[in-house]
Amino acid sequence: MNYDYMAEYRRWTESCALTQEERSELLTIADDASKIESLFYAPLEFGTAGLRGIMGLGLNRMNVYVIRQATYALGRLIVLEGREAMERGCVIGHDCRSHSREFAIAAAEVMAGMGVHVRLFEDMRPTPELSFAIRRYGAMAGINITASHNPKEYNGYKVYWSDGAQLPPEHAAKVAKIMAETDILTAPATKSYKEALMDGGIELIGSETDEAFMEKVIAQCVEPELIAKVADELSIVYTPFHGAGRIIVPEVLRRLGVKKLSCVEEQMIPDGEFSTVASPNPENPEGFALAAKMADRIGADILIGTDPDSDRIAVMVRSAEGDFRQISGNQMGVLLIDYILCRRREKGVLPANAAVIKTIVTTDMAKKAAEANGAVCFETFTGFKYMAEKMKQFEESGSYTPVFCYEESYGCLIGDFVRDKDAVTAAALMTELAAWYRLRGMSLLDAMDELYEKYGYFGEQTINIVMPGVGGVEARKRMMTRLRDVPPERIGGMRVTKIRDYKYGTEFDTENRKTAMLELSGSDVLIFILEDGCKLAVRPSGTEPKIKMYILACGSGKAECESRVEACSASARAFAEE
Repeated sequence: MNYDYMAEYRRWTESCALTQEERSELLTIADDASKIESLFYAPLEFGTAGLRGIMGLGLNRMNVYVIRQATYALGRLIVLEGREAMERGCVIGHDCRSHSREFAIAAAEVMAGMGVHVRLFEDMRPTPELSFAIRRYGAMAGINITASHNPKEYNGYKVYWSDGAQLPPEHAAKVAKIMAETDILTAPATKSYKEALMDGGIELIGSETDEAFMEKVIAQCVEPELIAKVADELSIVYTPFHGAGRIIVPEVLRRLGVKKLSCVEEQMIPDGEFSTVASPNPENPEGFALAAKMADRIGADILIGTDPDSDRIAVMVRSAEGDFRQISGNQMGVLLIDYILCRRREKGVLPANAAVIKTIVTTDMAKKAAEANGAVCFETFTGFKYMAEKMKQFEESGSYTPVFCYEESYGCLIGDFVRDKDAVTAAALMTELAAWYRLRGMSLLDAMDELYEKYGYFGEQTINIVMPGVGGVEARKRMMTRLRDVPPERIGGMRVTKIRDYKYGTEFDTENRKTAMLELSGSDVLIFILEDGCKLAVRPSGTEPKIKMYILACGSGKAECESRVEACSASARAFAEE
């Protein structure tokens, strides 16, 4: 749908729905057509993960008006399910970002005004705890106000359904349709927060839910008593990056027996500006600067960080040379797969139908580790909503028991009591894993070297090609179209032997010129498979204005892997410059 952005801008400035302060803010850009276009050229797109965007006034920004519009649309779905669904209600949570509490309360007021019962967390809580609460209370839906690890300018509106997983595609399409039919400036009927608290339309939840959640988290550990055995030696520094893990993660680790746990005090303070963090994304090692400084001061050798909504985790380990090195998301998953499957098998508690789920852009080393330890490995598209769909299929058919799910971008899911990424449980298992290897005189870096010897050498790299603004949308489309229409014949000096196009669910063999159908389809992803077994995957990000490229290499040793990653990286970056 094409918008007359100038007409929409004028409509907003003339609307009585806006406050005088908001109207004045918009009038300051009256002579800046490019700025007006960036704010009003199109609405934020509602997808299966909900909404995410830069905060501010306008159609293409996250603000209280789009929050109310989206909540009304979701509320309509619940109302259409009937009185029982309305009583089951909606759980609402949020992270530490600017306006997150305000947006959460606005959503709660809309739901309450529609007669839908609301359970609102009393303060910020980890994303996995929201998913858990939906399942625990038998709620019909859930809303999380978060932009995960995005920069501070962003916020988001993440929607869940009754199974605790992100909204199914068919429901997301209905919400998007209702939103398109609803005037963003026509406020839906709401009940004030104070009134809804008094009459029970909004119910605050907190410590009781925390306790039930932490009990489930600790139950996922395989042999937690290992931590007590090294408690006098194992020293950990934790940072929540100012976010929602600040209370729950340290409490879980202490209950598991960690004695030497130090938290970065400056980053335990909620701060939507992330004023002490170079980046709130745990994938970026620079975010650990203060944690590393503290670790050097007290002699700690492990750093754990969780992102602002505590669904992603990163771990850094002191090397033999004394510096800190990051365990990549791919490596963390392989370490956990090997440990969980091996230890459960040894203890006789590994299900006979154990399954591991990973994404198509996650290291193939995970598949080798899973299969070597008696589990079947399944692949999905990027995003835990797809993993949750696979888990639901297993649950309904009784075919497999999911033991571990993960993606390369530092997201793990252990067990099935939640249906989204869970950094809290991952922190517990990574601590147990560190204890296990410490008892063997090894660090997690040593452990990874041992697994390379065991399963073969693999190397990975992710390249982010940022394409911001209005022009970035078309630039991303052009790049994907170009790679489809004129695919590269060689990457990193190696022939491309197969091209997988997951948009159409096809695999083209460049040697025999034949096309086969893939099991997965419907996602804008291209994977080029090379003659040496390496892969290059390319896809537009679903949450940020960028193209993501994933290099998945393998080789006879570390040096060969690194050489192949470097060669593929040079080719991949050249594609972005064409």
